[in-house]
Amino acid sequence: MNTDFHKIRRLPPYVFEQVNRTKAALRADGADIIDLGMGNPDLPTPKHIVDKLCETARRPDVNGYSASRGIPGLRRALTDYYKRRFDVKLDKDREVIVTLGSKEGFANLAQAISAPGDVILAPDPSYPLHHFGFIIAGASIRGVPAQTPEQYLSNLGKAVHYSVPPPTAMVLCYPSNPTAAVCDLDFYKDAIKFAKKHELWVLSDLAYNEIYFDEPTPSILQVDGAKDIAVEFTTMSKTYSMAGWRMGFVAGNETLISALARVKSYLDYGAYTPIQVAAVAALDGPQDCVDETRAIYKSRRDVLVESFTRAGWPVPSPAASMFAWAPIPEQLKHLGSLEFALQLINEAHVAVAPGAGFGEHGDGHVRIALVENEQRIRQAARNIRKFLEKRGVKEIKPAAAAAE
Repeated sequence: MNTDFHKIRRLPPYVFEQVNRTKAALRADGADIIDLGMGNPDLPTPKHIVDKLCETARRPDVNGYSASRGIPGLRRALTDYYKRRFDVKLDKDREVIVTLGSKEGFANLAQAISAPGDVILAPDPSYPLHHFGFIIAGASIRGVPAQTPEQYLSNLGKAVHYSVPPPTAMVLCYPSNPTAAVCDLDFYKDAIKFAKKHELWVLSDLAYNEIYFDEPTPSILQVDGAKDIAVEFTTMSKTYSMAGWRMGFVAGNETLISALARVKSYLDYGAYTPIQVAAVAALDGPQDCVDETRAIYKSRRDVLVESFTRAGWPVPSPAASMFAWAPIPEQLKHLGSLEFALQLINEAHVAVAPGAGFGEHGDGHVRIALVENEQRIRQAARNIRKFLEKRGVKEIKPAAAAAE
């Protein structure tokens, strides 16, 4: 019997799994692991959202199959959000679809629009699904260096020129996972202009759009003509701490939305109706919970940057997202991100995500998630200081840290 499955052969070993196995083994031995690896929100879902879920689940008429595209009230709530937040008008019946988290929507749209041999442009480093969603579908990925939005845009022309056959789509992700880079509306205008010139579909991942610390982040759909070629993926996972609820959306180009709806009609009957009703309560209800969540992540960011820098590991301050993208300390760069992460968890009991898991150009960095409270972050910094001192990396005194 053949066990050498074609699609499995195309997937490399999951880099993060090596850190996860080590973490599990250490915890089994009683170690206290400070887990800054996975971007899994630790904050509670706001009470009014949970209350609406419970209230709706008690109704006798909600336990059957739901609607694959999403209930009309939820699609309407998302169009209201886009109008309120971005001044973008959407048709809830033709330009919006509800997904089982943005990850499912992205993966199924990749299946819908790509074929073996197609070439897709994607940032590198980037969230693994931006590459492997298409690879699983049989397409080929051309990774484009993207430590900053400007670097990505400046390299796209060369990528198109050297791609055979010509690429059919390009992926964007700002605020970026993993780099936490943000872009402005001018970037999106240039990206749409480029995509139209080269006849590319655009898939824009906006999962972290409400976790910003300075200026509010824009939407690509604010660009005139963007809906001609682009869709945008959003999720309630981070904004409302609803990661396990699996509730997301795709909005924008009618042709792409229709293609995704057709694929989904064969695969699922939509999310559980009470979850969708609770999602309406989240989008339509008071948004002070979002402000509070944003403030907590900002405070954690500030503590992490300050305490890790003082410990001898300068960490750039992210402008958005729930992550910091940290260069490996210069004296330890030769280890590479996976070995550095393994040594860090084994000796300092701090888990981070190796940059190599996000692409070839991520290997000099690790991703640090803001998913522990401030006390735990400071403890992580103390552990890291001892770890670095053993390797000759000295603590940075307050004056020097301020200069950084």
